[in-house]
Amino acid sequence: MTDNSQVLVFASQKGGSGKTTLSGHIAVHAQLAGAGPVALIDTDPQGSLAKWWNARASEVPVFAQTTVQNLQKDIALLKQSGVKLIVIDTPPAVTHAITEVISHADLVVVPTRPSPHDLRAVGVTVDLVEQQQKPLVFVINCATARAKITSETAVSLSQHGTVAPITLHNRVDFAASMIDGRTVGEVNSNCRSAKEVTTLWNYLEDRLRRLQHGVEVNSSYAGQHFEVELLSPIRSQNTSPAPSPVSSAKTNVVTPPPTEVEEDLLLKEVVDLTLETASTAPIQHKEVEKESPLWETFDRRQADSGPPPGMIDRRRAPSFGRRTFR
Repeated sequence: MTDNSQVLVFASQKGGSGKTTLSGHIAVHAQLAGAGPVALIDTDPQGSLAKWWNARASEVPVFAQTTVQNLQKDIALLKQSGVKLIVIDTPPAVTHAITEVISHADLVVVPTRPSPHDLRAVGVTVDLVEQQQKPLVFVINCATARAKITSETAVSLSQHGTVAPITLHNRVDFAASMIDGRTVGEVNSNCRSAKEVTTLWNYLEDRLRRLQHGVEVNSSYAGQHFEVELLSPIRSQNTSPAPSPVSSAKTNVVTPPPTEVEEDLLLKEVVDLTLETASTAPIQHKEVEKESPLWETFDRRQADSGPPPGMIDRRRAPSFGRRTFR
């Protein structure tokens, strides 16, 4: 058995967090980056990762068909055969099977969408990882660019574990590339999604190397409640706070807010005063230099008397929907 073989498990109780997509992308990129041989294991009964691998034209990374009951024996066989990295995808549920899978992990990756539903559901997964005393790292997945909720989710997750410094954004090419069994890096290695996967793998590879040499110790997760309150709700821009009563500093008398009738009378006085001032005030024309191109254009427009008699005036917009009767 090789000592440098490691197991990377993607786990999350919340469905739709992107475990299968990340498992396939990280496994392929690790293989292309020279960290292989890499093996994939799908413990999800839906078999999404297995179906994606069957659609691949490439034979690497290899796929290991196994069950949770035979997982320990098959992992040992893969390590004996020279596999350096084993990537395992798990189902979106909390069962004894997931606990068994996590027990074989060298590092557990928990993909999390920046939403309050994912934050509420991620606590159970963290509890399972803590029970098995395994190192954990959060990965914010399917994020919206420049959204405030993304940074707030990172702050909330950082209170309970390590958050990967790279965020994967919500783009169509992640799903579109997996239609024929490929990844975004195999379709276009220069796109933003491929660069995000590359950066994420570099970070995970560094974490695995540190764990292999005993540099890091198991992190302690403080608390079980993930602060959803840290996420700022969206407030309507049309709503304004109620006016506060005005207090007098000399007499200490609080003036109540005006009633609707008083507000209408006050508004009428302001409008009348504005109209009176506008009617009596002389009109001030802004002096414009005649040498400027703007003045020349304005002068030509004033001098334009229209087309000659009998010609169509093309300056006027045609009338649609009307029929001319003679």
